[in-house]
Amino acid sequence: MPVLRVNAAPDGPCLHLTNGPLRPALMSAARGTGPIIVMIHGYSYNPELPNHCPHRTLLRRDGAWLRQMGFGMGDPDEGLALGFGWNARGPVWRAARRARAAGAQLGRVLRILHHAAPDRPIHLMSHSMGAEVALAALHVLPRGAVSRMLTMVPASYSSTADDALQTPAGRALEWINVASRENALFDLMYERLVTPPRRRDRVIGARLQAGNATTLRLDCPRTLDWLQRYGAQIAPPAARICHWSGYTRPGALGFYNRLLRDPARVPLSALQAPLPTKPARWRLPLPGWQKAAT
Repeated sequence: MPVLRVNAAPDGPCLHLTNGPLRPALMSAARGTGPIIVMIHGYSYNPELPNHCPHRTLLRRDGAWLRQMGFGMGDPDEGLALGFGWNARGPVWRAARRARAAGAQLGRVLRILHHAAPDRPIHLMSHSMGAEVALAALHVLPRGAVSRMLTMVPASYSSTADDALQTPAGRALEWINVASRENALFDLMYERLVTPPRRRDRVIGARLQAGNATTLRLDCPRTLDWLQRYGAQIAPPAARICHWSGYTRPGALGFYNRLLRDPARVPLSALQAPLPTKPARWRLPLPGWQKAAT
């Protein structure tokens, strides 16, 4: 299974648990075939702490992310899984600042890979505050460096998204954003703990609006029904409040695998079609809440 583990570090990006040089490892990995799928964790992980290391849990070789994203299945063209770790522990506002710095380091890594293998598609996949890392990386990347970006319940502000979409890399990619009302409480917490770049800014949630982007609301039954046309078998919400259902929901990762590995079969225009023309009011899923609007 082609897996490369890279971390953001004080002196720049480095390989995980080895003092070997990064560039030769990237150049060697770029010689393979298939897509390069970059997986970025969210808050609470730190690759320098064994008990909180994402490479030992979320991004381990036999973990759900790698396995359900098509790695380790014996396909010679399964591509490269790049697990990117960064210090996401401590106060949320400090982790958010580190996320932006980590994104600049990720951008350096992706520039090397894109230059070495310009014909291999590079896709970004992130959860929660990992979106801050992915969006920051776009600011240092050339046009066409990233093909598709998948963000699961991103902990990031709308203005941050808008700025990233105005970069050369941001204008050229396709952005698939996953939102759900199960995450509304965490969105509210982020807005209370992290100072926005601009006044009256809000978290991305289901507010993403751009011609090269779409939001899949996994709390919307109509969206789930529509996605079945493209092979998705995503289970309905099982909890009122959950920050991790974007990837723990049965069938979700399998569909993301299809989105990133076979974009032609699930075009962005098709993903934009099932969204309600007028977004439903975003309410906290507390006791007494009504069914998700469709």
